[in-house]
Amino acid sequence: MPPSCAGGRPGAGDSCGPGDASCCGNRMVPCGTFLRGYDGTPSTDDAFPAAVSDFRLDKYEITVGRFRAFVDAGQGVQESPPAIGAGRHPHVNGSGWIAGWNSRLTPNTAALRAALQCNGDRLWTWTDAPGSNEDLPINCITWFEAFAFCAWDGGRLPSEAEWNYAAAGGDEHRPYPWGSGIDGDRASYNCTGDGSAAGVCALSDILPVGSKPRGDGRWGHSDLAGNLWEWTMDWWRDALPTPCIDCVHRVDGDRDATRVTRGGSYRAPATDVRAGNRDFSYPIDRVNNIGARCARSI
Repeated sequence: MPPSCAGGRPGAGDSCGPGDASCCGNRMVPCGTFLRGYDGTPSTDDAFPAAVSDFRLDKYEITVGRFRAFVDAGQGVQESPPAIGAGRHPHVNGSGWIAGWNSRLTPNTAALRAALQCNGDRLWTWTDAPGSNEDLPINCITWFEAFAFCAWDGGRLPSEAEWNYAAAGGDEHRPYPWGSGIDGDRASYNCTGDGSAAGVCALSDILPVGSKPRGDGRWGHSDLAGNLWEWTMDWWRDALPTPCIDCVHRVDGDRDATRVTRGGSYRAPATDVRAGNRDFSYPIDRVNNIGARCARSI
């Protein structure tokens, strides 16, 4: 049982997705090879092959309820940072937490709680007390906080290659996690999650995790397209790094280099939620359309 679900509270118990599945469930992703960013149409660049080993990936994005357990435990702040080396990728030496990142956390839990209400537009999902948002994905978290959460929860952030592999269905190279074509029954995108007209964004466009089961991927993962962009472990570079065998791109010594995000969000157009699409953000960015999910090593 991951620590974030030990209490079995809303958003951290058996209340997520259709049929009230475990909010902390994860799915095996079997090893394989694929072409990163390739889906046949319109992404046809086959110059970036990759291989990934077996890993497990959380079925859902991190919920408010699960993140609340992390906050209530006093974690992810300068007063209680992750252990050095925590959250490392098992095949990449030096990929765990480093001491230089401690200063990028908020000083204490009170400061973290305040920071989770970001941007001043009331599109944050965090609430100071448990309420109706517990099954929503947590947003307004920095890359450092996402990394710290996954390390505390017994996992790690997925590498960009792993995330892409899961979303594309591995060697099936799916344009979207479910296959081809997109509509509102499969993903929350373009501010239509609540059924309203496109382009009119509201908190109601961010849906409880697993609300669109027809959009699940090949191995049963939900919301790999839309809802929230998801932080990955990798530093951004325009060209994907090669060769890639369980690769993670890092820029050692540069704690503030941009990090890769994947999956699009409730605000993104259909083209941005494609499995092969990638974007980036600064790791200290705290915005209402980025969240995360954790990977777990075998």
